[in-house]
Amino acid sequence: MQRLLAAAFLALLLASPLPVLAQDAQPAAARPEAALIRVVLQTSEGAITLALDPVRAPITTANFLKYVDSKKLDGITFYRAMKFSAGEGLIQGGARGDPARLFPPIAHEPTSQTGISHTAGVISMARYAPGSATSDFFITASPMPSLDANPSGEGDNAGFAAFGHVVEGMDVVQRILDAPTSPTEGEGVIKGQMLEPKIAIVAARRAN
Repeated sequence: MQRLLAAAFLALLLASPLPVLAQDAQPAAARPEAALIRVVLQTSEGAITLALDPVRAPITTANFLKYVDSKKLDGITFYRAMKFSAGEGLIQGGARGDPARLFPPIAHEPTSQTGISHTAGVISMARYAPGSATSDFFITASPMPSLDANPSGEGDNAGFAAFGHVVEGMDVVQRILDAPTSPTEGEGVIKGQMLEPKIAIVAARRAN
């Protein structure tokens, strides 16, 4: 159960979506495209190219690049597909608590601070409590604004830390989302969302 903690929290949040208050997000300066850092996830279903934003989400981007540069994402998997209607949902991957692959948790960068909303194709960090994110991340296949921070909401209203977006390979994201899931694997609200077989991330490398 420990290694699925971040996945379970995400499922619980989506079971009771946060109300969306667009006015709560702070305006962010337009991102300079030259500042974006591209990373390619080579999966068993094809390549996904990401553009990470070190200007608006410096802590989260640096954390992900640390995993990429140390090759700790090589050989991990996309292990979860949360599906809604056709083509809608998210896919999740990461080291799933493997201590040999993990760096210390990072400070949380909410969308109300970065201005990066959970639109289709956004990459964001899975977490339990704010400040607990390590290696596990998810990519949205459709807009999911309920994952944004909601400063006026009750309880844990910090949302998830989005830090980039897919620039090539949304067809691969969709194939992973549509891949078979186990009817029995997983606990509680994530039961039935665990991919079977898992989709390998063969390698993760900077593209520039």
